[in-house]
Amino acid sequence: MTRKPAILAAAVAATISALAAPAASAQARTGAGAATETRTGAASAGKAEIRYAWVKSCPQKKRDYDVPCGPWKLVMRDGSTRTLGDARVHPRTSDGKVDKELTAPLSVSGDGRHVAYFRESDGKLVVRDVAANRVRVLPGAAARPPKGIGMNDVDITISDDGGRVVLDYEDARMKLSTLLVDLGTGKISKVSPKLSIQGFSHDGGHILATRYTGENTTELSVLDENGATTGRRVVPQVIANNMPQALADDGNTVAVLITTSSGRQRLRVYDLDADNVGAAVDVKVPKNESPHDLAWDDSGALTLWELRSDNDGNTTGAVRRSLDPASGATRTLDAFKVGGKIYVWWLPGE
Repeated sequence: MTRKPAILAAAVAATISALAAPAASAQARTGAGAATETRTGAASAGKAEIRYAWVKSCPQKKRDYDVPCGPWKLVMRDGSTRTLGDARVHPRTSDGKVDKELTAPLSVSGDGRHVAYFRESDGKLVVRDVAANRVRVLPGAAARPPKGIGMNDVDITISDDGGRVVLDYEDARMKLSTLLVDLGTGKISKVSPKLSIQGFSHDGGHILATRYTGENTTELSVLDENGATTGRRVVPQVIANNMPQALADDGNTVAVLITTSSGRQRLRVYDLDADNVGAAVDVKVPKNESPHDLAWDDSGALTLWELRSDNDGNTTGAVRRSLDPASGATRTLDAFKVGGKIYVWWLPGE
């Protein structure tokens, strides 16, 4: 089981500089009790939003490759940078050793206001509200990896509002259930390890998951806030074979971004209940961009993250756009360039 493909999570040697001025803020089984909360200083002013999280790249002495080094950094929409000093950079393996050539898992919520990570001091999984400067420890067994699982064997998916977290354990025998954690109530629900989690709906009330069947087809499943299946269907190839995908708040409508053989981008909207694929809509973006992530918003529009690249295919930046699903028209909300010295970086929604 794995999270949806994360193209950005590569060892991109890069420094980051602003391309556009910061835009306005975006719109926004029982466990062992609710998540523990800790306040770590005064609350931040305004609606602080993360633009991206990153770790520095440093050359490995006497070896011809780079390794992650230094603390996690959060670049905010207002142009400031914060150090996430309590977040573990290097993961502990299943035998308790520290792997200094990898980065520990970290996930940023779609609204850019929450970040989930392993805490350095005690190895527990926490969610930080960067605006309120509040840290919540995941409840019960969800706070630490199960026996035999290292930190890097945990895929973390956080809802847009930071209220729910999915923990997907990569064990070879696929015996460990995926956990769906409600941070408000402390409830922990179990999800079949045969499902691969793709992400939450915008309101956090539903989860989109996939399963590859024994007949080499792809089945989409929709789960509710308790992990129960509300919809399931083997889907057409045009849906199964294209990414990114986004589940709407109705728990039924799935948007799919398609990159054609000519490099053009098209959007299709799929009705899971009716098994109906909508007409293709051309997406109006520059030719040097490729789709990376997709999400619905409150207004019924889509938020589209695109990667920019040069003629050699090297990533040079990222752009966040609003996308009209009816017309394919887009509007730039935020953008930034990349340069040298970054080992790994994560966008909101990853």
